[in-house]
Amino acid sequence: MSASDVLHPYPTPATTPPGTPSTNPPITVLASSRVVVEGGLTPATLVISLHTGKITSIFHSVLPASDFPPGTSYTDHTPLVLLPGLVDAHVHLNEPGRTEWEGFWTGTQAAAFGGVTTVVDMPLNAIPPTTTVNGLKEKVSAAQGQCWVDVGFYGGIVPGNARELKQLVREGVRGFKGFLIDSGVEEFPAVSSTDIAIAMTELADEPTVLMFHAEMIPPISDSVGDDVQWSLPPLAPIGPLDEYRTFLASRPASFETYAISQILSLAPYAPKLPLHIVHLSAVEAIPLIRAARARGIKITTETCFHYLSLAAEAIRNGDTRHKCCPPIRMQSNQEGLWDELLHGNEGVIQTVVSDHSPCTPNLKLLPPGIDRKYSNAPEANGDFFAAWGGVSSVGLGLSILWTEGQKRGITVEDVVRWCCTNTAKQVGLEHQKGDLRVGFDGDIVVFDDKATFEVGPSSMLFRNKCSPYQGKRLQGTIKETWLRGRKIFSKEQGFGKGICPQGQLLLEPRKRTI
Repeated sequence: MSASDVLHPYPTPATTPPGTPSTNPPITVLASSRVVVEGGLTPATLVISLHTGKITSIFHSVLPASDFPPGTSYTDHTPLVLLPGLVDAHVHLNEPGRTEWEGFWTGTQAAAFGGVTTVVDMPLNAIPPTTTVNGLKEKVSAAQGQCWVDVGFYGGIVPGNARELKQLVREGVRGFKGFLIDSGVEEFPAVSSTDIAIAMTELADEPTVLMFHAEMIPPISDSVGDDVQWSLPPLAPIGPLDEYRTFLASRPASFETYAISQILSLAPYAPKLPLHIVHLSAVEAIPLIRAARARGIKITTETCFHYLSLAAEAIRNGDTRHKCCPPIRMQSNQEGLWDELLHGNEGVIQTVVSDHSPCTPNLKLLPPGIDRKYSNAPEANGDFFAAWGGVSSVGLGLSILWTEGQKRGITVEDVVRWCCTNTAKQVGLEHQKGDLRVGFDGDIVVFDDKATFEVGPSSMLFRNKCSPYQGKRLQGTIKETWLRGRKIFSKEQGFGKGICPQGQLLLEPRKRTI
């Protein structure tokens, strides 16, 4: 079968007959009997220009190498699956300022190991945070030459930075994030409803998205006002501080539902501005968001790999590797998140991200019974309230999701929708990333959906090997990761000798969408 027999519906710009030498720029050709093309699984052959890094042709069959010019780089990966590179739209890389926690080099290598070809960096916990144009410039300077995958950046909304927001949009941030509760770092304070209203007014007509860490201590009466978010909980924790259930009780679902209600009440300030709830954990919030969408409010939400795979009942006393905010909730809650996710385009939850939020292991205060490697300090007592909150998982997400999803009958098309197509759309990259289409970047994952591995130091390439997934067996491994038609990682050879980071910084301003 010749290439001309299988062009429809993907025309190729090539005019040279297959099998003859070409003076065109060199190409890479990847094929498999299973490729997710425009959201559907099909046999396909992908042709990528190494000059532009773009997919130039897609054929609906596995073409032989002889159909291409002599010397063409060609691999048939059958029966492995070819997926678009994942877009992880929620990652904390922490550089500059807290590079000992994570950095561009290690964080993006970990991403590439897991088939993630684009990450979007959160505005904290770097110092300075990305809340000013100068802060963004420092971030960009630190990232130069350090990125193994493509990297975009979010800006932050904090009290008093409203005048920076429009210029941050012009400088290329993919969106903005604010906290309605203490963020844990003093340089990124929480915003009040007044601050949110000002930010919404400022960004009302901008091509961006406004995102929220939606937790807030509910007031004791309707007349308390914004100052309630600065108050302490009314009671000290009830129960041992090293028991997870004590921590879980301190961050109830009402924190999320109240915060989301506050955000929705402010939406009229900017009716055209897309809103987004990051890392949704509580199923009680889903009806609120569904009702708001039915009223025409432009709001979306994401959940995280850890909320879909970890459950409160299974967390051992003192295992603070599981601490994050909002917290990991009960198994019944996890099932509710899966139910919503599996509603497809009708569901409230449309994206799944890592929220990779690492720290140095000593800040986790792990007791000797959990991991002796990090338990030398006297204060290493497993205190869930004193330990830093955040789950390290960048580069493990595809395998985590696939492993847990096998119990629920998910498909590779589902994974692509949640972790590629929809995340790319969330950050304004839907015309470039998150799909295998002619004209899109040649970001491709070679995925072995049958192979398994045990999570250990060799599969946790982020800087600090401290994660609740350590020791767990996961299904689904990444054989190769390709960025714009060039192989940047392989299971057999790693990142290869003499290969330099190829990632680009995605700073072209977002385009307005209708």
